Amino acid sequence: MRILMSAVVLSCFFGLPCSAQTILKSEPLMLAPYEVAFVKNASCPSGQVLKVTGAIRGLHRRKACVAMPGEQASLAAATP
Repeated sequence: MRILMSAVVLSCFFGLPCSAQTILKSEPLMLAPYEVAFVKNASCPSGQVLKVTGAIRGLHRRKACVAMPGEQASLAAATP
């Protein structure tokens, strides 16, 4: 019974998606490899944000414009 209850609790904990993504105002200077940051700037059309993915040393970051619904995002200030 304990094992079943533990499995249910753990599945609920890991099965819940994040409720919001933070959108930065400027691209971060430091970004760990494969870490993703969402940036709202003028390089993407309205209704989209810039998705920046960190890379390992010697490679360039990956950048792409993606749609981000307003109810899933919160605007935050990036520290320079």
